[in-house]
Amino acid sequence: MDKRYQHESVEEKWYSFWEKNSFFTPNVDHGKKQFSIILPPPNANADLHLGHVMYTVEDILIRYHRMKGDASLWLPGADHAGFETQFVFEKKLQKSGKSRFDYDRDTLYKMIWDFVYENRGNMENQLRRLGFSLDWSRQVFTLDPEIIKIVHRTFKKLFDDGFLYRSNRLVNYCTRDGTGFSDLEVHYIERNDPLYYLKYGPFVLATTRPETKFGDTAVAVHPEDKRYQKWIGKEIEVEGLIGKFKLMVIADQAVDPKFGTGMVKVTPAHDMADFEMGQRHKLPMKQVIGFDGRLTKVAGPYKGLKVAPARQKVVEDLKARGLIDRINEKYVHSIGTCYKCGHIIEPLPLPQWYIKIRPLADNAVKIIKSKKIKFSPKRFEKIALQWLTNFRDWNISRQIVWGIRIPAWKCLDCKNEEWIVTDGTAAENCPHCRGKNLEQDPDTFDTWFSSGQWPFATLKVKNEKDYEFFYPTQVLETGYDILPWWVCRMIMLGLYITGKVPFKTVCLHGLVRDAKGQKMSKSKGNVINPLTMADMYGADALRMALIYGTAFGNDVPMSEDKIRGMRNFSNKLWNIGRFIKMNQDSFQSEKINIAKLSIEKTTQTEDKNILEELKTLTDDVTKSIEEFRFDKGADALYEFIWHNLADKYIEAVKQRLKNYDQKALAVLTCVFITSLKLLHPYMPFITEELNKQLSLKEEQPLIISPWPKI
Repeated sequence: MDKRYQHESVEEKWYSFWEKNSFFTPNVDHGKKQFSIILPPPNANADLHLGHVMYTVEDILIRYHRMKGDASLWLPGADHAGFETQFVFEKKLQKSGKSRFDYDRDTLYKMIWDFVYENRGNMENQLRRLGFSLDWSRQVFTLDPEIIKIVHRTFKKLFDDGFLYRSNRLVNYCTRDGTGFSDLEVHYIERNDPLYYLKYGPFVLATTRPETKFGDTAVAVHPEDKRYQKWIGKEIEVEGLIGKFKLMVIADQAVDPKFGTGMVKVTPAHDMADFEMGQRHKLPMKQVIGFDGRLTKVAGPYKGLKVAPARQKVVEDLKARGLIDRINEKYVHSIGTCYKCGHIIEPLPLPQWYIKIRPLADNAVKIIKSKKIKFSPKRFEKIALQWLTNFRDWNISRQIVWGIRIPAWKCLDCKNEEWIVTDGTAAENCPHCRGKNLEQDPDTFDTWFSSGQWPFATLKVKNEKDYEFFYPTQVLETGYDILPWWVCRMIMLGLYITGKVPFKTVCLHGLVRDAKGQKMSKSKGNVINPLTMADMYGADALRMALIYGTAFGNDVPMSEDKIRGMRNFSNKLWNIGRFIKMNQDSFQSEKINIAKLSIEKTTQTEDKNILEELKTLTDDVTKSIEEFRFDKGADALYEFIWHNLADKYIEAVKQRLKNYDQKALAVLTCVFITSLKLLHPYMPFITEELNKQLSLKEEQPLIISPWPKI
């Protein structure tokens, strides 16, 4: 054995060996228990970040169940990541002086497709580099034709069953990126803004958005506010910047009588609460801000101004006319921003497709409460139920090119407003006028709509027997941050389409932070590149560092020092292995047949103690994996190998080994090899190499060797 552990050559060698021998590819074997996990699909276009290395948890489960003899499937896939990928591609276009508007739809789609496929192999090879034992023969992509067919069929079924509708409602729109987002994708921040007290006829009311004055269609008060009782139902005349106009005073429970003066302006086209108020009182919508982020012709002379300069100009003009009573310069409030570019989100009216969430969510709530889906850590069950109970109808339309286009058409020849929805096949003629002048909805599906079908879709596209055998999957493992975005939606859609739960256990890990617990970001300079760390210290060290020492489900503080510490543990393992190998060679030089060494009938106290401790370790590690407490298993292995085995037992038997005590070598070898088997799911490369180096006869590689019995 080399004096120093060379992870560079060892890791590449073993992954290639495992993959070539199809150890990652289970057969559909009804004589075995199945254990299946669907990999949360990473962005096909992007490199892996440190959070992706938490896939280690899934690899621990898969390797453990594979060693138990279960038919263990870990199915890989890649996500087209609609908006995320188009955002990155548009930045690439900008560098060459181009934009998405310079190309027709088909050309732009093809360009992004080529861009993604140029980079997709990088991500897949990085998954290999980190030792993830995925069944590459079954890998899928969210834009594979068969996946698209399933997504289209789900859309059609939702439409036919009355769970889908199209409505001109306010959407969270980013005027910079040119698309709407769901409520979950809006990032809210606190900000100081002036609160303007404007004169509205006989009243004064407060607003942070005087530039939307042109879209007001009412003023509102709380129905029990005594100050305004006699005005409810009456019209007031308001002096504006482009003439006087009249507004009705309405009463609505949504008004906070403690905000400002207790009276608010109602702008249904630009505020979510105002839109709901407008629906209740049948108010018209007047759109002041366009999808380009500029004021529309409704704003008269202010048309074409962007929101910020428009607000400044409107305030100046209102002051000049004496229409501002006062300004509170230090008003703290929450505003929605685009989670990707940080631009302020504009609530804008736009016809979109919505899923009626309530029936689907209610079914999911029943399933969770009946414990047919369990959560680990258990605290996340309550959070999931809160989200499912409070979900709003889901807007699944996105104004981007990159993604699965919505299979809905509208007839341009007749006045019928009904949409023609198909299962993906092109509509040929209008069912009302038989005309063929049809136009397809230009929008694509929200990425979460396609990935919300991932568990059943992935298992149906390769082999129908896969779905029959491996569905429902056993575990869904992912970060807790996408519990509402993805996990809850998979439960809803899985139950709706298959009638079965998509997975039996939801296992949620924490977010990877820096050593101080802060979010990693390039701007802070605290990002750790996982591939750089794997090259420097070994993939095993990186994997172990993410699991060791942090209670599962909590955020994971990570530093290079911690990874370096696990590299030191790798070196400790290697040195123990070298010590055993040297003694094996020494015994063989004395013509001792080490292949026949046995731990039976050992009488030494230290031998009995270490074997008893090994039984306890086996029990602890097994329970920790079964109970999804992976850190407990990692901690127990580290403590036992470094201290019980290396510091105590090896020191206790060194003289016996010098005297060629066969029981001492037998016990030492047995205990270390068993420890390697228990450690293999956590640190697969070095354990496989040491097992090969120390094997006394031709044995199975660790990846398929039986899990140690308790």
